[in-house]
Amino acid sequence: SLLVVMSSIPVETAQSQAAAAAEAGLLYVDAPVSGGERGAVAGTLAIMAGGSPEAFARAEPVLSAMGRPTHVGPAGCGQLAKLANQAIVASTIVTVAEAITFVERGGADPAKVREALLGGFADSTILKQHALRMIERDFAPGGPAKYQVKDTGTALSHAATLGLTLPVLSLVDGLFSEMVAEGDGDLDHSAVIRALQRRNGLPLG
Repeated sequence: SLLVVMSSIPVETAQSQAAAAAEAGLLYVDAPVSGGERGAVAGTLAIMAGGSPEAFARAEPVLSAMGRPTHVGPAGCGQLAKLANQAIVASTIVTVAEAITFVERGGADPAKVREALLGGFADSTILKQHALRMIERDFAPGGPAKYQVKDTGTALSHAATLGLTLPVLSLVDGLFSEMVAEGDGDLDHSAVIRALQRRNGLPLG
């Protein structure tokens, strides 16, 4: 039999699950995803899979129905890749929030600035989707901030076990933690712009 775990869990948890599965004679794959609700509906999720080559080969046809699976290493590495993904997402969201705050304060039309940046080196899915949320102050949760903090905290904890210091992610984690402490944890993670507004004494959107 094959056990596929698609939750976002600590690397060590996936590794211990894989060991327990092996003792029970099961193949194991940890396969967290990225792409959000839109990716799930469209079947275009990015799927990061950890496990043996044999286990991945067994899981690939099923995972392919949901998106694009990639085998990234042994058990636990799917979670490691997901943490890397979350670090990039969180850091980019904060940078986009700073940019929107910057241009709004400077007197430019933030919607037009976003439009001008699309297609350039600053373009990203986050600029396309989350910058628009920030400009429109639409913070209905797609990915609640409290889950973003869980992921950044888990990434920093695992980095420490590897003897690594991640200064940018530490700053980003602090900003999201501040946001949650201010009562915005159930808002979309794009609402981190509110934390920046608080720090700068600006009216909250």
